[in-house]
Amino acid sequence: MSKDGIVEDWEMATKLWEYSITSRLTNIKQGHPLTNGLNENNDELKQEMEGVESQEKIMEENPMLMTEPGWNSGKGREKPLEIALEDWGAPAFFLGRSGVLSAFSAGKPSALVVDVGAANVSITPVHDGLILKRGIFRSPIAGNYISDQLRLVFSTAQTPINLVPHYLVASKTPVDAGAPAQATYRSWAPGTEPTPSFRVLQEERVLSEFKECAAAVWTAGRLGGHNPQGGTNLDVARSQPPRSFEMPDGYNQMFSDDRYRAAEALFDAKMALSNGTVAAPMQHETVPALVQQSLAQVDVDIRPLLLGNIVVVGGSSLLYGFNERLKLELEQLYPGPRVRIYSAGNTVERKYSSWIGGSILASLGTFHQEYDEHGPGIVEKRCK
Repeated sequence: MSKDGIVEDWEMATKLWEYSITSRLTNIKQGHPLTNGLNENNDELKQEMEGVESQEKIMEENPMLMTEPGWNSGKGREKPLEIALEDWGAPAFFLGRSGVLSAFSAGKPSALVVDVGAANVSITPVHDGLILKRGIFRSPIAGNYISDQLRLVFSTAQTPINLVPHYLVASKTPVDAGAPAQATYRSWAPGTEPTPSFRVLQEERVLSEFKECAAAVWTAGRLGGHNPQGGTNLDVARSQPPRSFEMPDGYNQMFSDDRYRAAEALFDAKMALSNGTVAAPMQHETVPALVQQSLAQVDVDIRPLLLGNIVVVGGSSLLYGFNERLKLELEQLYPGPRVRIYSAGNTVERKYSSWIGGSILASLGTFHQEYDEHGPGIVEKRCK
């Protein structure tokens, strides 16, 4: 799976989907029929049972709905249809675009869906349940980029902060704010150390905790701009009450304006931190600019309708102050129409909005089976 949500290795994706279906979504437990405990004389049944396992279809009794990003290619849409109907034996199949399903989860047939995920931010205009493909825009300035910004904030602090994941800490002693950590670290025998990729995964867990507890979006205009009193917003941010955060090794610190810096790149590219590995973003990749580009590609008559029905989804949109800042930025760009933002207050609903919309669609609609007659190309006609 690429960072854009497009499948690149179909063999691996199929195995992963099959495991998810058999272990989580159905009661089917894959196992060889010769070793299921019911056959006493396996030698006599070996030839008869040889093809039984391959003939079993994991979705024979279950119609299937699968989600996809709005920019998926035609071939990328036909392949899951072939897998579901030919390999898994699903009686019916539907491919739903995540933008449309997120709009349905908010109860809106027409909406401008702002999806702030881990790998990218996407803007999807939806009108009467259909995606306006010309208006789809996306940018890599999303949750993972914020994590990279936090790494730079920690490494460039006056006292550099070590990012130590939980699994490395055996025990720790409480210390005062800003004092060096006093922790005992775990060690492993040669050849049994966790892999570097596991450490990166666990470091992301710590960064996610920081984003949930301390990081925030500055809601009073651009962080690098000036306020009506003549001072800079950065100075105002420094005067705000700081937020404390404790690292897994016990090191803790009060974070002031630093907690706003990481997420500011979502709205103002000039405030992004950069070094040799983290490139500076372009202004057209920020969320307000993406919305502006998306609305410029749709009919002028439906722009007020979309501005009045902005649906914000995605785990990274849960940053404190995100909705307020987005509303402020859009009202400055579009002073005439009324800007209204809808977002679920529940964390699970915000993260899995397309799944919720898919369950709503599956419970209301009917599946159409025309695969035998038209082949995989029918997906472009029926799954719009």
